[in-house]
Amino acid sequence: MSTLTFPILSTAKPADAKKLARLNRRALPPVALSNKVREILDNVQKKGDSALLAYTKKFDGVTVKPGQLELKSTPELPPTKVRRAINYSLKNIRIFSQGQRPRDWRATNSEGAIVGEQYRPFDRVGIYVPGGTAPLVSTSLMTVGIARVAGCKEIAVATPPPVDNNLHYALKAAGATEIFHAGGAQAIAALAFGTKTIQPVQMIAGPGNAFVVEAKRQVVGAVAIDLLPGPSEVAVLCDSTANPKFVAADLLAQAEHGHGSQVLLVSPSRKMLDAVVKQMNAQLPSLSRQQYLQEVLHQGTSLVHAKSMSEAIEVVEAYAPEHLSLVAKNGRLLAKSIRNSGAIFLGNYSPVAAGDFLAGPSHTLPTGGAGKSFPGLTVQHFFKRTSIVEYNAKSIQKVVPHIETFAEVEHLDAHGRSASVRSE
Repeated sequence: MSTLTFPILSTAKPADAKKLARLNRRALPPVALSNKVREILDNVQKKGDSALLAYTKKFDGVTVKPGQLELKSTPELPPTKVRRAINYSLKNIRIFSQGQRPRDWRATNSEGAIVGEQYRPFDRVGIYVPGGTAPLVSTSLMTVGIARVAGCKEIAVATPPPVDNNLHYALKAAGATEIFHAGGAQAIAALAFGTKTIQPVQMIAGPGNAFVVEAKRQVVGAVAIDLLPGPSEVAVLCDSTANPKFVAADLLAQAEHGHGSQVLLVSPSRKMLDAVVKQMNAQLPSLSRQQYLQEVLHQGTSLVHAKSMSEAIEVVEAYAPEHLSLVAKNGRLLAKSIRNSGAIFLGNYSPVAAGDFLAGPSHTLPTGGAGKSFPGLTVQHFFKRTSIVEYNAKSIQKVVPHIETFAEVEHLDAHGRSASVRSE
């Protein structure tokens, strides 16, 4: 195995400005991808199950018969250690999500009317759980488990076939009410529009590849979505207080997700950058997913030497990473200046894998620069918010003149009349 070497960009070098500018990301899909996804969505909307099954055979290489689209069997019990890990993670997820549940509230405004909000969970939601190179058991917990805490009555899961038994068990343990053999953009179409077998949902959550992310973007309106979570990525922002062995391990951990994943390392210490690369070379040979690691390390990895910590933060903010590992002196204080990251992992002893598997917050996070616009998945995504306004005969009298003025300015006399009639 050849030794890994990486070009190190510098914020002090004008010649690197163009390459650094590419790290300033926005979540915009390629036109060709958008067109292809639109074709898939249209086909599933028109042809339903038959299109869904055809795409499953084409893209997943699996033939699913019409009567087998829904997975109705009971999963076998996984090994005890697997069940314990699932239960441990679910416990933390439920505790964290319970604390986030929105609460109804009421207040009295300046004229004495009652105003407020009420929150009700979606009745039926769709969850997408990726398949492919690894059975993402943790993703099922950090999506389905949260929807269950929200109180969603029906939780329909789409995941590419064949469904791993551990994943099947985790989905049921987390609270899935239906599980379907469906992956990719076609699964999003089925959840959004419905087919003979799959009833349409009100909201779709969960991560996926570029096709899934684009499909979610295109079905907004037919359904609500959570955010735009694509292939996994990590940025590490560190100074000389970081342990290069730990940093290298975090970078390799995210790189093993494979195609589409991104890895960024930023530091004001050139010595630290070199030490981390040395550690990556030392740790890489012992890892099993070499094909996926090599692709990301050679095509999706960037190293940046910043003149100062403030410049390093600017690079990270422009990048808007899914996960940010922040290992630096005064890390908690520095974290307060970070706005564009899905999750921040502070200090030498907070591996991103803890957030991936069991810490409590969902690992379904914005990627590809979408962190500039979206937060990560929370229990609040599974609720609909409704405003409450209640005037009485006394309080409405105080604002009739103002309502009439607005109505006059906006040329909406019926609006004004609807208020003044209550004062006659």
